[in-house]
Amino acid sequence: MKLKAVLILFVLLLPAAVFPQGMAGSEAENESEYLIDVPTAGVLDKGHVGVNFYMMPSGVLISRLEVGAFKDFSFGISYGAANFIGSGRPLWYKLPGVMLKVKLFDETDGVPGIALGFDSQGKGEFVKKINGKDVNRFQVKSPGFYGSVSKNFQFLGYLSLHGTMNYSLEGEDGDKDLNLSVGFEKTIGSRLSFIAEYDFAINDNTASALGDGSGYLNAGIRWTLSENFTVGFDLRDLLNNKKLNAGTADRALNVQFVNPIF
Repeated sequence: MKLKAVLILFVLLLPAAVFPQGMAGSEAENESEYLIDVPTAGVLDKGHVGVNFYMMPSGVLISRLEVGAFKDFSFGISYGAANFIGSGRPLWYKLPGVMLKVKLFDETDGVPGIALGFDSQGKGEFVKKINGKDVNRFQVKSPGFYGSVSKNFQFLGYLSLHGTMNYSLEGEDGDKDLNLSVGFEKTIGSRLSFIAEYDFAINDNTASALGDGSGYLNAGIRWTLSENFTVGFDLRDLLNNKKLNAGTADRALNVQFVNPIF
């Protein structure tokens, strides 16, 4: 129990010792590595550390620590719990999430950036059973193995288009299909970005799945308040795809920190 709390607190308190750089708007110094849930072809710069924490309904808090170890290669760990914010006992995730990403091709005028990666961190509560069947999965499945493409265009600032194909290892619910996601980021001035994504959720639409087949549509904003940090507000599941706690879109908060360390 103490070790789990230390993992969360370490990631939350680390930003107090650094001087981060923003990740939103046309003057952002770092490319986005994720839209909301969907990975992009962006990779953390060499010699940088990134800290992120994400707050969702049911008191969910997920923290992530990532390092740009080499040029076009980053790796990290994440950990979280449901009911972390609120009262009562936190429902800790069983295992920390691990992630790594390598950019295969830098973007050029005619070719998008392309990256391959792995991320075992899902979102929301960890669900052990559905209708008496063991499923052992997150409400929103982790990406697992994925490939992403990203292309930026100058259009009233910048417009970034993204596409991802992934294979999640969370297949105990009987749905092990490949999945597809698309999305975009549009800068609004120097410090603000609007983002939206659509996860087809092809791997989450069977009878024992948590999605009803309409996919996950998410949208949000990212705002670099100062050179210290970037904050975001998201509306999740606008198509009401989820079967658990169905009825309205979810609201979530995101805070990101990035800082060079060597």
